[in-house]
Amino acid sequence: MFTTRPTLQGTFGMVSSTHWLASQSAMAVLEDGGNAYDAAVAAGFVLHVVEPHLCGPAGEVPILLAPAGGDVRVLCGQGPAPAGATIGHYRSLGLDLVPGTGPLAAAVPGAFDAWMVLLRDHGTKSLAEVLRYAIGYAEDGHPPVERVGATVEVVRELFETEWTSSADVYLPGGRAPEPGELFRNPALAATWRRLVTESESAGGGRVAEIETARRVWREGFVAEALLKQSDRPTMDTSGRRHSGALTAADLAAFSAAHEAPVTYDWNGWTLCKAGPWSQGPALLQQLALLPDDLPPYGSAAYIHLLVEGCKLAMADREAWYGDADDVPLEDLLSQPYNTARRELIGERASRELRPGSPGGRTPRLSPHATDVAGDAGDDAMGVGEPTVAKDGRSSGDTCHIDVVDRWGNMVAATPSGGWLQSNPVVPELGFPLGTRLQMAWLDPGLPNSLTPGRRPRTTLTPSIALRDGEPVMAFGTPGGDQQDQWQLHFFLAVALGSAVRGGLDLQSAIDAPNWHNDSFPGSFYPRGMSPGSVTVESRVGPDVIAELRRRGHDVTVGDAWSEGRLCAVARDPRTGVLSAGANPRGMQGYAVGR
Repeated sequence: MFTTRPTLQGTFGMVSSTHWLASQSAMAVLEDGGNAYDAAVAAGFVLHVVEPHLCGPAGEVPILLAPAGGDVRVLCGQGPAPAGATIGHYRSLGLDLVPGTGPLAAAVPGAFDAWMVLLRDHGTKSLAEVLRYAIGYAEDGHPPVERVGATVEVVRELFETEWTSSADVYLPGGRAPEPGELFRNPALAATWRRLVTESESAGGGRVAEIETARRVWREGFVAEALLKQSDRPTMDTSGRRHSGALTAADLAAFSAAHEAPVTYDWNGWTLCKAGPWSQGPALLQQLALLPDDLPPYGSAAYIHLLVEGCKLAMADREAWYGDADDVPLEDLLSQPYNTARRELIGERASRELRPGSPGGRTPRLSPHATDVAGDAGDDAMGVGEPTVAKDGRSSGDTCHIDVVDRWGNMVAATPSGGWLQSNPVVPELGFPLGTRLQMAWLDPGLPNSLTPGRRPRTTLTPSIALRDGEPVMAFGTPGGDQQDQWQLHFFLAVALGSAVRGGLDLQSAIDAPNWHNDSFPGSFYPRGMSPGSVTVESRVGPDVIAELRRRGHDVTVGDAWSEGRLCAVARDPRTGVLSAGANPRGMQGYAVGR
């Protein structure tokens, strides 16, 4: 199969991320004696600088980690809804959806604390050592990718008239960031320098310094600035100005925590995902829905089968997933349930939202979920890239990092939220609040209802795959609701494909023609859907496209390289050989290693 790049192989360390500067910064940490977790933290903070339209430190990050010789764990960096974020409060403001931007949409920030807990519990480096790369790129500058400036231009009017602190950072002198010119964020650099200084001044060694940084974030100068910003009335997607619900108590109470993954066994593989507070189990459900005999890979019958199975899994996501206590996950992944669900897949494309009844329970959806239709709007841009409208609403905005080191430690992380287009830049800090609460419904009694203390169901969903109980692959992608579609297609391409030089052929699987559908309510404001839709890369071929249309799919043919931004690393437990691949789409993801 044609590949744009080789699958890298070596024995020292491998990194794959959505930006070359993050990948190389992580590799520099490995070269300096750090492990996979040190490297991932350094890369995560670099991504906050070089992909600010895709992630920020006040956003969120779920992390899957597989320590050498240990069990796979999930580190949850998804903050909950603040104590004051009740359905009654939002309804009293005349809202039927959580706004897509502004402080009302801000959950308790989770990303920073998750990175700190990862560094504390699994890393070896100091705070200063992992932050030095991000500080350098923010202080001395970096040449931005085109999408940063393009995103700023879309929201220029909002920045200039309402979010003027964002204009100060992203429109210096009235000009958006340009490729080939150095772009700086001195306020962000100063924030991290001050954090390091205060942590080192407290003394006590590496772990104590990290704990001090966590305390400063939750209760010190960072918390003070975040709360001041949340209290400012801010124009959001409702067309009105609102203050947020975040309080000092909310910030002080949050701590990123480890939990067990949800797993599913398929053809000798074990897939590990975060729990149903994410959409991760939807990938597992799609695997459970597959028949024993698959149609030829890449054929119209193959794509049809995967699209129709995805619709059923995503309908279940809408009815059953969330941070509630009673998500019937065991039933949703059981063989009898999915055997019965598989019977719903016919020869024609379905246009219905058909959640199932696991354990005989009756599914319940938000009334909005059954009424919505349409996409993000005519003023949006991008396919498989960030979709940003003029009022700042956006979807598919995320980064990803995978690392495996010479000791066999493996990590997959999907940082997101806190985008430059999500909220005004906090002037004292150089970054904005997030907007993850837009994924919760303002209808009571649902697993994903807006509820104080509950995590809004996130689309962020990194993956780790095992064979014979041994971690062999870490992977993930940006893409919002598309993440567990693109990841499934990648995983099956790896699992069904041939080996390369004795290892997994990661790059061919990443480069293979990809597709997605939007036949279910979107997770981002305004929660639209397009029943029967399928978007395919033109490389799937005219015969496949014609057959999909004959089967009743509304096919949109995208550019040849427009679907997916996958990253992956792997390790062969038998030989210790490491490998990596990265997505060529978007012209910025890179794998490095030796």
